[in-house]
Amino acid sequence: MNSFAYRTTGLAIKTISGISRARLNMHDAEHLPTGPTIFVVNHFTRIETFLLPYHLHRLTGTPVWALADAALFVGKFGRYIEQLGAVSTRSPDRDRLMVKSLLTAEANWVIFPEGRMVKNKKIMEKGRFMISYAGGKHPPHTGAATLALRTEFYRQRLINMVENNPDEARRLADRFMLPSADGISRLPTSIVPINLTYYPLRARENALSRLAERLVEDLPERIAEEIMTEGAMLLSGVDIDIRFGPPIQVSDCLSCRAIQDDIRSPVSIGFDDRIPSRKCMRREALKIMRRYMAAIYRMTTVNHDHLFAACLKKSPVDRIDAENLKRRVFLAAQACTRSGEVYFHTSVDRNQTHLLTDDHYGKFSEFINFAAEKKVVRIDGRGIVRDAARLAGIFDFHRSRIDNPVAVIANEVEPLTPLQGRISRLSWMPGFWLKRKVARYLIKRARDEFDRDYDRFSSLGVSKPRQIGRPFLIRGDRRRVGVVLAHGYLAAPAEVRGLAEYLGRMGFWVYVPRLKGHGTAPEDLAACTFPEWIDDMDAGYAVIRSLCRRVVAGGFSTGAGLALDLAQRVPAVEAVFAVSAPLRLQDIAARFVPAVDMWNRIMGHIHLEEAQKTFVDNHPENPHINYFKNPISGVRELERLMASLEPRLSEITVPALVVQSREDPVVNPKGTEKIFKRLGSVDKQMVLFNFQRHGILLGEGADRVYRTIGDFLEHVRQSPPPVRKVELPEINPPSVPETAPTESAPD
Repeated sequence: MNSFAYRTTGLAIKTISGISRARLNMHDAEHLPTGPTIFVVNHFTRIETFLLPYHLHRLTGTPVWALADAALFVGKFGRYIEQLGAVSTRSPDRDRLMVKSLLTAEANWVIFPEGRMVKNKKIMEKGRFMISYAGGKHPPHTGAATLALRTEFYRQRLINMVENNPDEARRLADRFMLPSADGISRLPTSIVPINLTYYPLRARENALSRLAERLVEDLPERIAEEIMTEGAMLLSGVDIDIRFGPPIQVSDCLSCRAIQDDIRSPVSIGFDDRIPSRKCMRREALKIMRRYMAAIYRMTTVNHDHLFAACLKKSPVDRIDAENLKRRVFLAAQACTRSGEVYFHTSVDRNQTHLLTDDHYGKFSEFINFAAEKKVVRIDGRGIVRDAARLAGIFDFHRSRIDNPVAVIANEVEPLTPLQGRISRLSWMPGFWLKRKVARYLIKRARDEFDRDYDRFSSLGVSKPRQIGRPFLIRGDRRRVGVVLAHGYLAAPAEVRGLAEYLGRMGFWVYVPRLKGHGTAPEDLAACTFPEWIDDMDAGYAVIRSLCRRVVAGGFSTGAGLALDLAQRVPAVEAVFAVSAPLRLQDIAARFVPAVDMWNRIMGHIHLEEAQKTFVDNHPENPHINYFKNPISGVRELERLMASLEPRLSEITVPALVVQSREDPVVNPKGTEKIFKRLGSVDKQMVLFNFQRHGILLGEGADRVYRTIGDFLEHVRQSPPPVRKVELPEINPPSVPETAPTESAPD
């Protein structure tokens, strides 16, 4: 290998990395062994051939050579990659060179067991590994396993011959061009499975493909496809997740008596001789190949595209309800995350409630847009219609990444049996059952999270009884209208229990989520942010949306702000009521919160925590519910919530009720008037009461507030529900055949 050329390649890769927007994420690098290693890697792009050896060299400190397609060894480029340590798959001395470099530990190797780029990612057939390519099908190669076994065979034989047959040891050393038999490494050869997963996979015209078309006349279609796919991945930004599996110790596979007899045999054995244990070696190579193939694909980093594509493919019907598709993906992600059987992309590790609300990360809309662009789905006002043939049919191998990437994405997760089983069960689950399952899961998750936080933060004399902070569900007598009802700052779900039970007696379903940091201890709240409260409100919405046909959002104080935020973001919220929404605070101390918050941050940076002012005293109206200490950071988060909401109030167009006390000592009524004026709703109402307190949902006269809210909800219930089209872009709007099978309608 030419070390200068190797360093030059490193500089070239650094330069490309500077231009590229690709993000490289390495996982479990601690699995890398210290001895000679063969890295077995899935092969989807040319990127692996050039990128991976460089990064493996940086991790291990050992040069990494690679087997490369013989077609690349042409002209100057062929000589260049030879200098980098690449060896043609058709080189006559290939195996001997690889065994020698592994015996001496002078280089590690990258081998692609599929034997070629698998552009369609179709590597399974009838539960077994079978590689599909342009020329047909073949099983994965055992070459990596065979080379590792041969290396260990000769390592053990050389060590044995040094002691028992020095002449044979010298002959073998000469055969491998070693100065002596003592020049070999005593460390055993390992096989390390590696998986590379790319996300998102979007093959489109890009600067590289346009440049290639200008510079090269009659650019071959195959090369054009590769530049279009891989150029888009590098230039538009792609996450490349590289996972290292536990090493397979090949020496453990040489314990067969026949192999050991050959290792100790006094007879001279040539490199290509047919030894008696050849059949045993072949059987072991086959077993090792199955182990590393299973390991490679078990480490696929599953992302949202995988989940949506697999759910589309597994669907028993062609017309698919968009909300139920998102529920299936949500449940598949949650179940497999808990089981630990699947590796997920970082975006799936986060809370997935956004799939059930406004899709604010764009995971669903981006995938559906892409699938519609590739004609895998059609979209109309009634839902999504799948073209099953494009997911199951045979398509051109070399153009699969451009013409049918959704099928390619679905193929990639076929080997993940637990995930496939989960998605199959969810795909056959009726819509009403699916919704109940989502609701049960979210309620249980909220209660479990509260119990964990309570056990961690509660303290005697500070925390309230556990039942004060636990989220709860009130069951109505009909499922027409449900309410997600949020409590206020420094409080807990018990603060709105009276209103929730009143609405329950009216027949409404009501779910009261616990906002993060509440119902436990002030120290818990001090570490929370307002996006976490939004997530809790979103989860509450998803519960009610799964249990009732229509959803109303409501809340008190901070909960009122969260209800308005939800109504602005989520089109399916049909009405909103806000009680004492804190757009402006009366407490003069609140004006100093930004300065105190900044002071605390500065003291934290210079490690003077004792100088921080973390809490101020609170004198609650309801001491059996509220905290007695108010974290400065919490007030700051409340202000940030309302500041983010204020410019969006005009976008709220659903029926709205605003309730406030004229003499509220905490929330300035002028702020409530401002909210009311800025609301974009035509059907809106503001009601003012003359209570001299903030907590008007508890205490004397609270029943009057309950009746006001109940009358508003009754008005909503009696009003006809709005006619809503599926919230999807009209990309491919042709009419849907009436014969298309239809998913169970939502109850």
